[in-house]
Amino acid sequence: MSDSSLSSCTVLVTGATTGIGHETARQLAERGATVLLHGRTAEEALAAADRLVATAGIDGGRLCTYAAADRLVATAGIDGGRLCTYAADFTHLDEVESLAHKVVAEHPHLDVLVNNAGMAAPERHTVTADGNEIAFQVNFLAHYLLTCLLEPALTSDPGGRVVNVSSSLHRTASIQWSDPNRARRYSRLAAYAQAQLALTVFAADPRVTAVSVHPGVCDTALLSLYAHEGVSPAEGATHVVRLCDPAVEIVNGAYYDRAERVGPAPAATEDRTVKRLNKVS
Repeated sequence: MSDSSLSSCTVLVTGATTGIGHETARQLAERGATVLLHGRTAEEALAAADRLVATAGIDGGRLCTYAAADRLVATAGIDGGRLCTYAADFTHLDEVESLAHKVVAEHPHLDVLVNNAGMAAPERHTVTADGNEIAFQVNFLAHYLLTCLLEPALTSDPGGRVVNVSSSLHRTASIQWSDPNRARRYSRLAAYAQAQLALTVFAADPRVTAVSVHPGVCDTALLSLYAHEGVSPAEGATHVVRLCDPAVEIVNGAYYDRAERVGPAPAATEDRTVKRLNKVS
């Protein structure tokens, strides 16, 4: 199925190897978009693309792959254009930077960035090599960096947008401005919620038009943070894909609970909070 409003779009989906990200990539590709699939490793990203080719009826003759390192991943018998895979481990910000530079070089015009990659905070306080609490870096800081570096591609033509896959748990959060790494007082749920609030606040940044969406409680690796059961990742992905569609009008900083636009946590709409988050980030 090809959708005329998406068929000319190029979309980067982070965390596209499993769950909501993978289903978002599938639905976008089925509607004719050029989809850039991000995975933690080149092997995981390529395997995800292979699954799409095998199961979604996508033309296998149009798959190209790139890694965060400056090397082309060979794919016998496959070349071309509509599915591209990229790799970057978000626990290493230098890989995020390499990913952004590669994307801008290969796709100087990007219509949509879907900031989806995420992880549950671990039971024990964990700090990355970059010196950040791991959930805050993977769920927010890496996306902050990626979005800022992709700004030239997202704004090369009018209409570029960012879709942040956030969470209703952002409403329970507070950002510990003096200790965003939560070194003094750590809770895995509070750390995860803080990252989701930061991602939601970031949507109100004026540099690139962005929205946030809670895709519902879905049966993914993050389910245990919410409930014992959830809807399919494919169902959650439909709400993300709708916001990627240029035919759907969006307002910068808007927040959606599935298909319904609702008010986010009050902090997410405060100019002072946006500026403060930029300074911290």
